[in-house]
Amino acid sequence: MKEYKQLVFKDIPSPVGEIKLIATDLGLAAILWEGEDYQRTKLPVPERDDSNPILLQTASQLAEYFEKKRTAFDIPLDFHGTDFQMSVWNALLKIPYGATKTYGDIARLLGDIKTVRAVGGALNKNPISIIVPCHRVVGTTGKLVGFAGGLRNKSLLLDLESSLRTPMLF
Repeated sequence: MKEYKQLVFKDIPSPVGEIKLIATDLGLAAILWEGEDYQRTKLPVPERDDSNPILLQTASQLAEYFEKKRTAFDIPLDFHGTDFQMSVWNALLKIPYGATKTYGDIARLLGDIKTVRAVGGALNKNPISIIVPCHRVVGTTGKLVGFAGGLRNKSLLLDLESSLRTPMLF
């Protein structure tokens, strides 16, 4: 695991509970759910810094997202994982706002449908929920499954995004 020169956090309120934003000197490293420990992300415990520019930018953009004023983020990211995890997380960044994909869709996008279970494992380790949108991945039948923030929050995020979708015209 990479050593971090600087690791700082800021807690912010949100419609999905209090979330902890964690940044390095290079970018956003994690978003932790209320009550979540650092075990899932394997990050060391950071120091509080309510004035860090990356954390302030993230807090501002998340507020806009929850107010339905933002559909894309432009925050520098500094997430670390295995090559496979990184490929999955980068694939998540390509899922458009308001859209969903299945675990199989992600595995096919990566070129091997047999990796569908590994895709699920990588999603479970996604350190930057919401911004790296693992909430947009659903089961084959469209059922909400597996989400570190809980299925209630996954549903809330998908509902928030679906309320801004433009109807398709035929």
